[in-house]
Amino acid sequence: MNINALMQQAQKMQREMTKKQKELESKEFEFTSNGGAIKIKMLGSKQITSLEIDEDLIDPSEKDMLQDMLMIAINEAISKIEEEFNEVMGSATGGIKIPGMF
Repeated sequence: MNINALMQQAQKMQREMTKKQKELESKEFEFTSNGGAIKIKMLGSKQITSLEIDEDLIDPSEKDMLQDMLMIAINEAISKIEEEFNEVMGSATGGIKIPGMF
């Protein structure tokens, strides 16, 4: 294979990955915890855009439990975004792992 053709293919792949990454970063995801009692909306860039807590959950004696539920919901959201990111990037590279890219 010609080195120029290989470089062009690599540049095309990099442009496609950059495009897919930008699309994913602007996509909004919605996650719920405890049957919808906590709702989080987060961008693919991992920025939370909305957090709703059912009023029935807010009780001073339940503070620790509420904090734990929030932590679980946020971590689940981040984990799912990372999974989709890896799937999108994997499809853009044809499954080739590129060190330092993702």
